[in-house]
Amino acid sequence: MTGSPMSSGGVVRGRVRVRRGLSRPRGGSRKSNTAPRPYRGSSSTPWIYLAPALVVLGGLLVYPVYQLGLISFLEYTQAQVSGGEPATFQGFGNYAELFGDREFWRVLLATVLFAAACVVSTLAVGCALAVLLTRVRAVPRLALMLAGLGAWATPAVTGSTVWLLLFDPDFGPVNRMLGIGDHSWTYGRYSAFLLVLLEVVWCSFPFVMVTVYAGIRAVPAEVLEAAALDGASQWRVWRSVLAPMLRPILVVVTIQSVIWDFKVFTQIYVMTNGGGIAGQNMVLNVYAYQKAFASSQYSLGSAIGVVMLLILLAVTLVYLRLLRRQGEEL
Repeated sequence: MTGSPMSSGGVVRGRVRVRRGLSRPRGGSRKSNTAPRPYRGSSSTPWIYLAPALVVLGGLLVYPVYQLGLISFLEYTQAQVSGGEPATFQGFGNYAELFGDREFWRVLLATVLFAAACVVSTLAVGCALAVLLTRVRAVPRLALMLAGLGAWATPAVTGSTVWLLLFDPDFGPVNRMLGIGDHSWTYGRYSAFLLVLLEVVWCSFPFVMVTVYAGIRAVPAEVLEAAALDGASQWRVWRSVLAPMLRPILVVVTIQSVIWDFKVFTQIYVMTNGGGIAGQNMVLNVYAYQKAFASSQYSLGSAIGVVMLLILLAVTLVYLRLLRRQGEEL
């Protein structure tokens, strides 16, 4: 029992040491455990940086769209353009006349079907060639890239003229290779649409190919190696691995293709000579041109342009909304 005070003193001193070890150091600088707060600028700072671009876009896009919408509500023909008669407000009269025209609905249906076929074909060809670029060596890859970029850089008028020469019934090499004689591809409605579709895909697939190829190169190689070790085929790798990872890129190229193919004008106008026989190959852009400039009904042409703008906005918003419902970050 006589040794207990010393042991208790030792315990006390031990506790003191523990308490001193846990106590904060006196004097000197304290180190805060909280991380420094990031600097938060004013809420108007992003708009200041975006102001120059918004001014340019406002001048190039907003004002022309405003003028397009304004003319669609007026009676604006050659008489008003020449100043012989004043422009009068028609309200929705031009839209009522347009929606009451059966030809408008026929052209709208043909435009939707033709644009859908062009978009699907362009995405299929572009994605397939993008995957092919990852499988070939450097020299074939460079040749394919140069050929694709050359097709993309070719003006639409030049490309359409070249395709007409290739499929010419008298001197074109395609008819000779296929052995179909003097068959005219632009005479029939569906063959003319097919010829224009091939030209549209030819000048549009390089954008999809280059964009998707860049996305594939950004995918970690370990992911593709793991899929190959699991015995997945090329189609399964694309459907289950690459396509989900490249979905944001595919969204961009799909929306771009829808906009470009829905408002095709040059290829149809050049290759079918203004819409084909009796307007059988008419699309909305050519239809608006015919109404505005061939018939001098500028208000009806503007109304068709507004309808096209609203359709493209609706398709884009619906597509993005569906993707957001699937949990995609866009």
